[in-house]
Amino acid sequence: MTTMTDRYTLQAGPVTCRHHIIYLGGVIRGGLFGNTQNKAFGFPSGLGTGTTTGATGFGAGLGTTGLGGFGGFNIQPTQQQQGGLFGQPAQQQGQTQPTQLYQQVTALSAPTLLGDERDSILAKWNQLQAFWGTGKGYYANNNPSVDFTQENPFCRFKAVGYSCVPVSKDEDGLVVLILNRKEPDVRAQQQQLVESLHRVLGSNQTLTVNVEGVKALPNDQTEVIIYVVERSPNGTSKKIPASTLFSFLEQANIKVQLTQIGVVMSVTRTELSPAQLKQLLQNAPAGVDPIIWEQAKVDNPDPEKLIPVPMVGFKELLRRLQIQEQMTKQHQTRVDIISNDISELQKNQATTVAKIAQYKRKLMDLSHRVLQVLIKQEIQRKSGYAIQVDEEHLRVQLDTIQSELNAPTQFKGRLNELMSQIRMQNHFGAVRSEERYNVDADLLREIKQHLKQQQEGLSHLISVIKDDLEDIKLIEHGLNDGGHMRGGILS
Repeated sequence: MTTMTDRYTLQAGPVTCRHHIIYLGGVIRGGLFGNTQNKAFGFPSGLGTGTTTGATGFGAGLGTTGLGGFGGFNIQPTQQQQGGLFGQPAQQQGQTQPTQLYQQVTALSAPTLLGDERDSILAKWNQLQAFWGTGKGYYANNNPSVDFTQENPFCRFKAVGYSCVPVSKDEDGLVVLILNRKEPDVRAQQQQLVESLHRVLGSNQTLTVNVEGVKALPNDQTEVIIYVVERSPNGTSKKIPASTLFSFLEQANIKVQLTQIGVVMSVTRTELSPAQLKQLLQNAPAGVDPIIWEQAKVDNPDPEKLIPVPMVGFKELLRRLQIQEQMTKQHQTRVDIISNDISELQKNQATTVAKIAQYKRKLMDLSHRVLQVLIKQEIQRKSGYAIQVDEEHLRVQLDTIQSELNAPTQFKGRLNELMSQIRMQNHFGAVRSEERYNVDADLLREIKQHLKQQQEGLSHLISVIKDDLEDIKLIEHGLNDGGHMRGGILS
């Protein structure tokens, strides 16, 4: 279970990020050679059974399942090796580990190499190497030296971070392959990779290799998530469990074939059972202060989704920092793409709004033209007939509109009042220049444009009314002429 594609943030104190939080408060403070308050890192105490038990490896015992044969793999049930949180095998249980721990304690506390006071200086030198996590420690003439690595319980360069709890189930069959290739090359040769993996699986026709996702990693590496589907003769299909597929890929002969196609590591991401999660959180990992471990559990911002994990050495911090930078670039690229899409949509929206306004004006012009055609047609059709009641009502309405336009409180009156106020403001400004307010040129231009549009609208409305009044007078004149003609005929 590893989270190599997640983001990380490194700074003092608890830091949240997309999937990880790094708690650098776990770095031990204190003198190099004196007794510290941190018993997990101090060699005089904390080396009893508790430390020996904690040294079995972080996350040991997780994911142990029996393997059943599936498909064409013909795997016999064997005992799966126990692994740590990041898919690394746990240390071998037995006499080797206590012996190594005893050698480390002896080299740090009571070396007997020289048999005089120089042994105390040698002990301090061994302590410095152990705290630094590098070098060899000598403690006796007849015994070999002990290697100090960053994984030793006394290394000071340790901290506690948070990893996202896997949510995929074993039945999902997801297995992660880490390739020593760049992401563009892997995507370009994805089909060849699938065919190569199918050959690794024995070229069984009932098995199909599927790629779930491809992500770029630091150092020109790529993460490929795969799963295998097995189809039975009756037409049904099922996914191969992740534990079974992982166990098959971890076989020695299979790993050689995977190495030939560029695979450097394979891991699984399956969810933890409540018992496994409880066991993981109860005991602090080897070399991590139980107090800091408990504090990390308390500071966990989301215990349902995150679990504390130890970080050993600067290489782990550098790896997480590189992953964070890479994920930041990917997120920035995605944000830029979204921003470009939004800008394009805004341009399309502005164009659409302008076209709608244009079509509205065109519709209004066409409506006026249709109205004029209808008026002329109606005049020609009613020529020679007396004015009807509805036409009289229409004339009354037109007269009402004309009177409203000419009313002091309506459009013309308000426009005249506005012009008068503008003149008064200009007059007062000339008299009292110290209290004159300056109007922005753009605002003044907008006001003039608005007034011009209002004036044009009023002029157009007045012209339409005048045309209508002329048409009505023409109709009345025609009716009067028709009446005289009828009267002459009757007489």
